Amino acid sequence: MIGPSVPELVTFGCRLNAAESETMRRLAAASGLTDIAIVNTCAVTAEAERQARQAIRRLRRGNPDRTIVVTGCAAQIDPAAYAALPEADHVIGNAEKLQLATWTGLRDGGRVRVGGILSDSPPPTVAVSALRSRAFIEVQQGCDHRCTFCIIPYGRGNSRSAALEDIAERIRGLVRGGVNEVVLTGVDLVSWGRDLPAAPSFASLLAGLLRAVPALPRLRLSSLDPAAIDEAFIRLFAAEKRLMPHIHLSLQAGDDLILKRMKGRHSRAQALEAVVRLREARPDASFGADLIAGFPTEDETMFDRTCDLVADAGLNFVHVFPFSARPGTPAARMPALPSATVQARAARLREAGARAQAAFLARQVGDTVAVIVERSGRRGLAENFAPVILDRAAAPGSIVKTTITEATPDALRGTVLTAAAA
Repeated sequence: MIGPSVPELVTFGCRLNAAESETMRRLAAASGLTDIAIVNTCAVTAEAERQARQAIRRLRRGNPDRTIVVTGCAAQIDPAAYAALPEADHVIGNAEKLQLATWTGLRDGGRVRVGGILSDSPPPTVAVSALRSRAFIEVQQGCDHRCTFCIIPYGRGNSRSAALEDIAERIRGLVRGGVNEVVLTGVDLVSWGRDLPAAPSFASLLAGLLRAVPALPRLRLSSLDPAAIDEAFIRLFAAEKRLMPHIHLSLQAGDDLILKRMKGRHSRAQALEAVVRLREARPDASFGADLIAGFPTEDETMFDRTCDLVADAGLNFVHVFPFSARPGTPAARMPALPSATVQARAARLREAGARAQAAFLARQVGDTVAVIVERSGRRGLAENFAPVILDRAAAPGSIVKTTITEATPDALRGTVLTAAAA
């Protein structure tokens, strides 16, 4: 059977995985590996792992002769489980997947190549996933914190930071190639710099990048921990309009006892204070959040506080995770709630988020916004992260001024006026 001209990739999980998948595609292609499929797994939930195993089986059925490589966080944490799958030809770790030598020697290097990521963690590779309209760039890897529900440090290792100049150089190249928006990604993004000489702050990274790449029109951030939002960040957020006015917060819960049992770094009051101060700095700011429904020991009153957080913090975009016990984590040993209760609470939380998003979008009818056009040419993102459907096609990656004419529950519709100045 004749294989595809480029490696096939199936990616689960976060934007960091997406950026790394593009790096793997380039490394595999450069090594002459074309008749190959790569499954980049996620370990955040049991459902993510189930979908990964399903994808592996589907890939084998679709092409019995193709080489299948399994990598990512789930493969790093439990390589034996994935090596036991008859459909998997190779299992490689999160560090190994970004090394050219892994791919050039894939067929000679043994079936399983997974190192100890906590004891031997290389610095980030500044992986990039470019989608013509936007680019996601890895600036930080791993996490030094041990939230009780989270297995990811065992898949990603301890926190490591890429050097500012290395990141700036990658962004300069992206801008020269026509990219108008860069999204910084990491496992614990705000911990950037703590392992570098002189321990520079996260705010200093942002200020340094904006100074080093003056031609970059838009810089956007992925998820932030509210405990790490300091005065320097708030001042920069207020002053620098190229920093997009959308903050996605890793909140997880709205009840202090549940946050304590999660081993979170913030309280409910601290999270709300961070939102208030950021909104004062940028009145046009929008906010998203990760929230977990049905954490062990959560009662109705505790859950109600998390539901109330959607309105109390003015959240516009809510990403809900039904609690999923990860073997090896402290939360997996806590008294679990019935699955039906977890799923019902997740549904209620999603409904609260959907109502908040619909109201947020409705308030923007009549506004004129700057939209970065996505690959299709007919959709894009406003500066505040609102999705916009355009009335006519525009060049992917361009920034167009658009008047909002209508709001649906999950998107805006707008009339394209002119190309905005970059």
